[in-house]
Amino acid sequence: MHVPDGFLSLPVSAATGVVAVAAVGVALRGARRELDERTAPLAGLVATFVFAAQMVNFPVGAGTSGHLIGGALAAVLVGPWTATLVLTVVTVVQALLFADGGLTALGTNVLLLAVVAVWVGWAGAALVRRFAPRARRLVPLAGAVGAFLGVPAAALVFTVLYAVGGAVPVPLAALAGTMLGVHTLIGIGEAVITFGVLAAVVASRPDLVHVPDRDPAGVPA
Repeated sequence: MHVPDGFLSLPVSAATGVVAVAAVGVALRGARRELDERTAPLAGLVATFVFAAQMVNFPVGAGTSGHLIGGALAAVLVGPWTATLVLTVVTVVQALLFADGGLTALGTNVLLLAVVAVWVGWAGAALVRRFAPRARRLVPLAGAVGAFLGVPAAALVFTVLYAVGGAVPVPLAALAGTMLGVHTLIGIGEAVITFGVLAAVVASRPDLVHVPDRDPAGVPA
């Protein structure tokens, strides 16, 4: 889900840019309370993994493919504030180096991928972990649920933005059906990948999982 140039009107693109900049500014402050000797190097590794994983597409049917967003995965490993920064860096680098998403739509893409996907994913994962806050065996399932919810949530927000200021002759109903349907399938793929990665992490290095109780966002574990 990388919005190209010209898909949304300039006022909507500018507005999402302002929101994205504000969100990143808040995330910079929040990440100070998440980053420590463990999470600082891990954030770099997570950014590298997400960047590489987003370059690999998987089929979702009918000639359509998708790729990992990694919002929930990053949030579970390094916390939601740091994950917002990680996905922002990945999104900006992809736009500048690979033209993956337009430059005028950069704010929109940061909003969708680094804010919506991360925070909906984090909230979904936190909700599952409330059943057993200290049970790390729930971490893969929690991350998978968050991943499944975060992807279609980002698609839904994009659909709303298009309804407000779409700039191409695509009927809203057709776009909404395609976006939500395809990204629900992509969400399933993202959930499977997230579950697998987190299961491997929990099995080998459970200390790398972010402890929600330390999180300044106040989201219960």
